[in-house]
Amino acid sequence: MTSPAGYHDDKSSVTIRCQDTSSVGVTFCDRFSFDADSVHYAVELRAPGLTARVNEVVAWIWDSDLTAFLEDLVADYRGWDGERSWQTNDRDLTVSAVFRSGGYVGLTWAVRPWPQAAGGWGASVTTWLEAGEQMATLAADVRTFLTGEQP
Repeated sequence: MTSPAGYHDDKSSVTIRCQDTSSVGVTFCDRFSFDADSVHYAVELRAPGLTARVNEVVAWIWDSDLTAFLEDLVADYRGWDGERSWQTNDRDLTVSAVFRSGGYVGLTWAVRPWPQAAGGWGASVTTWLEAGEQMATLAADVRTFLTGEQP
């Protein structure tokens, strides 16, 4: 789930914890912007034996929006078949979603900085959230984080 009660500290971050294994999580943090066309932020993945961070993921205003992807998943809280996916324009952050019986959404968060560079690296973790309220809270928290506006 996202950080407790949608908590946002002074640094404005969002943490998603796996409902099944709380030591698995994703954090969006260190948001900054150079201009009105983009938002830059870091993504950190954590799991037992894994810590990975991409320091500068870029969300462009003309690009497909992570928030819209998450809100579409919220709207389909009763489920869907197959896998849905989203990625940044630079392909350094990818999110894949599957629906599991019992009303849970598995989100696989994959980071791969410099995907075109030789010798690059990648990492991923999967978080499981309740399709209803937990997904709705996540979508709202990510929207707040990316826009920099407090609710």
